[in-house]
Amino acid sequence: MARLFDAYIIVDWSAASKPAQGANSIWIGVLARDARLKFHFQAANPSTRLAARDIIGNLAERFTSRGDKVLIGFDFSLGYPAGTAKAAGIAKDGEPAWKSMFGHLSAKLKDKTDNANKRFAIAAGLNYAISKGPHPFWGAPARDQITTLSGKKGDFSDSALPEYRIAETHVRDNFKSKPKSVWQLYGAGSVGSQSLLGIPTVQALSERLPKSKIWPFETGFQPLGEEALEDTDIVFAEVYPSIVEASPKPGQVLDEAQVHALAHHYYTLDEAGKLGALFGPPEGLESTDIAKITTEEGWILLK
Repeated sequence: MARLFDAYIIVDWSAASKPAQGANSIWIGVLARDARLKFHFQAANPSTRLAARDIIGNLAERFTSRGDKVLIGFDFSLGYPAGTAKAAGIAKDGEPAWKSMFGHLSAKLKDKTDNANKRFAIAAGLNYAISKGPHPFWGAPARDQITTLSGKKGDFSDSALPEYRIAETHVRDNFKSKPKSVWQLYGAGSVGSQSLLGIPTVQALSERLPKSKIWPFETGFQPLGEEALEDTDIVFAEVYPSIVEASPKPGQVLDEAQVHALAHHYYTLDEAGKLGALFGPPEGLESTDIAKITTEEGWILLK
């Protein structure tokens, strides 16, 4: 069975408010064919999100111009628990909830060349729309805490919106990993801020790059084969680097080692004809869960 993809771009995102490099900044890992048609890994460490967006877009355009199929994985949530768009009052008739959220965040969160952003204010505004209080988003430094954004987690036991998406619950139940909730914006391992700032980048790249689709929203939650990708050159997916073991080499930071390991992981699965099946649902998911995943929550490309 032929490989589905010819290039693998894995992105470790960052919500830094200033230009940053090194540990805990943006790392872009690229595994693609070189001039001798052998797969070669390279990494980039741009200091801002706008610079990262340009690098990813330029790489994707270069690869697709030579006929390559490209997988681009981002390490943040591409969706929110089912019901979020409706609760926030941003759902639109005739439009899937994920698309309404993408549009809302893209309009509200505009990255600047100095990496400054208003993610805590946007989260506080969404909290007010959803609960009129500091829920469900939580976590912020003291200077950004207000009546509608707390530094501490609220009570999800009787919340209209769950703490975790179906995907995160699945990983927590079946893997030796504990992904954080998309509602947590601040603190070790949090992903909420990266999602708020990353979704507009995925939106911008999908608009820039023709014949690209966001999985599973636009591809369907189903195994992918050559026929399914006939009119698609680029697939954007949510990834979770902690599902594979990464050991930094001398001079490497953990983030670089993780994008390296995950790019090779998907390449190896693809070579063995096993990657396509992972774009479909695991056994045991209810049809109601699949509907939530494909319209609003998204899923993680697991192993």
